[in-house]
Amino acid sequence: MADKPVVVYGASGYTGRLICEYLREYHVPFIAAGRNGTKLKAAMEANVAGIETADYEIVEVGHDAEALQNLFAGAEVVCNTVGPFAKLGPAVVEACLATGTHYLDTTGEQDWLVTCDEKYGGDFAKAGLLLAPGVAQMYTTGEIAAELCLETPGLDTLDIAVFWGGSPTIASTLTILVNAALAGAYHLEQNRYVPWDPDAGLYQLVIPGQHELALALPWGGTSHPVWYKRDPRVANVKVLGGVFNRPLMLGVPQIVAQAVEATKDLPPDEQYAALTATAAQVMNQMPPRENPRINKSLDSVHASGPLGRAHCVIHGNSNYKQTGLLQAYAAYSLLQRPPRRPGFASGCQAFGHRELLGVLSSFGLVREPVVTIGS
Repeated sequence: MADKPVVVYGASGYTGRLICEYLREYHVPFIAAGRNGTKLKAAMEANVAGIETADYEIVEVGHDAEALQNLFAGAEVVCNTVGPFAKLGPAVVEACLATGTHYLDTTGEQDWLVTCDEKYGGDFAKAGLLLAPGVAQMYTTGEIAAELCLETPGLDTLDIAVFWGGSPTIASTLTILVNAALAGAYHLEQNRYVPWDPDAGLYQLVIPGQHELALALPWGGTSHPVWYKRDPRVANVKVLGGVFNRPLMLGVPQIVAQAVEATKDLPPDEQYAALTATAAQVMNQMPPRENPRINKSLDSVHASGPLGRAHCVIHGNSNYKQTGLLQAYAAYSLLQRPPRRPGFASGCQAFGHRELLGVLSSFGLVREPVVTIGS
């Protein structure tokens, strides 16, 4: 049973460590949990700045319903970073529901978002609990930009671009491959999920701040079409994203295509094991700690309607630090007051887009958004 209010599950990973770092800055006691206690201890001591002043403990836990329920009992919030979430998320969500604990995660797996919405959202809402998958830079910062555009009435279409500098973590690489091989990618068209063309390859985008065309992919469709499917303001959502590193982007479709082709005829368990092995070959070590001069982020949203236009750009840095901060602030907020909306909800729906923007700005991770109306 937890004697701290927040559990960071998967705390030894790159994102988990950053969540712990920001929980420390918010003076929130937490449990750093995961499947390997030795690895957790080493990660906390070597990679979490100021950990010696944090109020925390390390707990090794197996990934099964009984063990997770025993751990979560007594906690108020779980920050889950253990993916792929479509495979590993259900046990964590069900343990949260059984113990009356708010659930946050960092996913962009669209099929997992749909599962959370359709399978678990109603039960969480009845219990007054928050079920918020996808609280992370790649999704929430873009959602903030979209919400700033939607402050102008009469806009029903969102065209979202998300870019970042750097390379994915070990866990993110596995998630990308598993999502590409086992799930489709969808955009929202007149409130219906419509599949992206899986054979379209790379898209070329004009993005603010550079003359060279950027290369982008649907990245599994992302969270935004699911969040906005039940929003009466919005009927259409398309999201494309990528890294600024052009050579890296050029290699992604080939890596994904090879992984899909090599595993397409395997049984599900063997397919997952093969994709895990492929991901380890692509990325087998943690990226270095982010450098704000290199690890830049860009979120650009064009919103349109029959007679209106708005454009919002948010420049930032350190996308994984943005994720760690968003998770820690969400937990910190939930310890003090209920979410704005219980059940299945995005970060902005649960906490407010201007509030989250203020948090990111106050830590120096994003600049003041540039919003242009009518162009």
